[in-house]
Amino acid sequence: MPALSDLRAPAKLNLFLHVTGRRPDGYHLLQSVFVLIDWADTLHIETRTDGQLHRHDLGPALPADDLCIKAARLLKQESGSRLGADIHIDKQVPWGAGMGGGSSDAATVLLALNQLWHLHWPTGQLEALALRLGADVPFFIRGQHAWVEGIGEQITPIALPADTLATPIAVLKPPVAVPTVAIFNNTSLKRDTPHAIVADFLAAPRRFGQNDLQAPATAYSDQVVQALEIMQDRFGNSRMTGSGSAVFSWVEPGHAAATSTVLSFSPADVGLADPAWAGRLCRLLPGQ
Repeated sequence: MPALSDLRAPAKLNLFLHVTGRRPDGYHLLQSVFVLIDWADTLHIETRTDGQLHRHDLGPALPADDLCIKAARLLKQESGSRLGADIHIDKQVPWGAGMGGGSSDAATVLLALNQLWHLHWPTGQLEALALRLGADVPFFIRGQHAWVEGIGEQITPIALPADTLATPIAVLKPPVAVPTVAIFNNTSLKRDTPHAIVADFLAAPRRFGQNDLQAPATAYSDQVVQALEIMQDRFGNSRMTGSGSAVFSWVEPGHAAATSTVLSFSPADVGLADPAWAGRLCRLLPGQ
């Protein structure tokens, strides 16, 4: 049967994340820059003629009704296709990290099945469907670094400076998963950050703004605090991505870790003996 193999579903980082307001329906209005990194899941998708949808976990077990299955089911319902799929996924991106791993997987499924089922839907039609699955999913349909506004549906591709694209980023994910609802329901969440403009961000991409969700996340978990402190001590900068719990640092030129391909954490260097902590030295994907 027709199949697509070695499909990379990259994670994302929020270089900054500002909460600028709240809609009457309760959704928060955001501004952010989303960037794609080379920490990725890998999917292999095969067509089925019996119309059934199955997911096969090649790594850690995922929830039975995860976003991949939801994406395939929604596309099948909306397109009327009688075909099905076997979705094999090698999960590498940590879940509960604020890195969009599940959203990226869902977008990869939509893009692949659009091809395998011969639907030929345009990108805009896929994005509209993707938004029903989650605010981050349309970004991964586009597959470009982007300036993102609204509730995540206003996506404008952005060209990052060459030196920013070339700077490695260290990412550290503590064991805790921070529930997004706990962050947005926290009374300390700042919801009135002034609107930013692209030119101001491009003047200092590696230092611009802040993550407004970081304060309530640190109030929720000491592990986020610990991760921020570890990365600040080691790299001189640290910031949480998304609603957490992953933290990232720019590895500026000349730092010893800049020549490494994997950022490892050991009790000797940063005092972390728990294998549930995950860390990696990442690269931004090329600008598109």
